[in-house]
Amino acid sequence: MKKFDTINVVPFIDILLVLLAIVLTTSTFIAQGTIKVDLPKSTQTAPINPQSYKISITSKGIISFQDEQITIEEFSQKLVNIDKGASFTLFCDKEAKFDYFVLILEQLKSRSFENIDIATEK
Repeated sequence: MKKFDTINVVPFIDILLVLLAIVLTTSTFIAQGTIKVDLPKSTQTAPINPQSYKISITSKGIISFQDEQITIEEFSQKLVNIDKGASFTLFCDKEAKFDYFVLILEQLKSRSFENIDIATEK
């Protein structure tokens, strides 16, 4: 019987490289973690209230509430359980259809929410 003096590490390195590629690929998704919205420019901007509810509308019309993608009907249902004094910040992509912006504002106003901020870039 032949005696083995060394261990072949090439398969081990191959497995590690595959795992490294998987980790690097998934970490970029985790690191971004937000919805990409290209905000319109404005000369007047105000700081965003960290306690406000975040509503995002992407250029493709995807609506997100607190970073969770939802439909307009689901958004309406979520508003039922929120206190009337709550604050909302609307992040609307400058390329989004104005219809989506109006739908969101209509839902908020129909439930008597008054504290609504619109996020812009300076």
